Amino acid sequence: MMKKIAVLLCLFFVCFSLGSGIEAHGYDSKTYNWNYKPEKDNKPVTTEPHYIQLLEQTGGFFIGDTSKKELYLTFDNGYENGFTEDVLNVLKEKDVPAAFFITGHYVQTAPELVKRMVNEGHIVGNHSWHHPSLPEVGDGRLMDELTRVKSSFTELTGVEEMHYLRPPRGQFSERSLALSSKLGYTNVFWSMAYKDWEVDKQKGGQYAYDQIMKRIHPGAIMLIHSVSQDNAEALPRVIEDARKQGYTFKSLDDYMFTKQLQQLPFP
Repeated sequence: MMKKIAVLLCLFFVCFSLGSGIEAHGYDSKTYNWNYKPEKDNKPVTTEPHYIQLLEQTGGFFIGDTSKKELYLTFDNGYENGFTEDVLNVLKEKDVPAAFFITGHYVQTAPELVKRMVNEGHIVGNHSWHHPSLPEVGDGRLMDELTRVKSSFTELTGVEEMHYLRPPRGQFSERSLALSSKLGYTNVFWSMAYKDWEVDKQKGGQYAYDQIMKRIHPGAIMLIHSVSQDNAEALPRVIEDARKQGYTFKSLDDYMFTKQLQQLPFP
């Protein structure tokens, strides 16, 4: 009897939190498409002031500390195209941390690669189950999209925490940012990217190298798609030459730790 009461109480608190604390009532649902304003000579980029305001309100970010020559490698993994193993080999050889944002399709079809990401110390983030536009689905669907990825990831790896979210398609709203934040996610956008995801229009490793190197900048959150053969070929030289230019590669956890440290009320 006591066990049954305990279960009912747990269900009550879950339902209560979903009903009153998690749903994002009162937030604007207008859809925005992430963009930033490139700068020449490897200078840090900027974005719309309103985007910055929305991210600050919900703890998200798109760029690191622009006073330091630090780079953050992030990969979007919607599906596996045969190159992630090469990417992981390079990261291991060069001792570089990265974040991989996975979909439901990816965790189902490439479980061994997901486990390798974890075992080799990389961050695995949420990219939703079906890759929908999060601001264009309801609260319940949004929560389900994120919860299914996290649950499957935990079942696969034993890791219970998943802290970072890469909004599919780069689309967001005040509501989607607020709701995902309430679910415990930090929304991570990017300040460096190029059109690398078209697998039938690859142009070679040199092209990828040139596109990446002309866009890196202090504090860059680098968005790279692991479906690109060009990226896999260019990555070793990108890492080597970025380091020659004085850059270091950091993890998103490094940035978040520093950010939180700066917010502490030291005297």
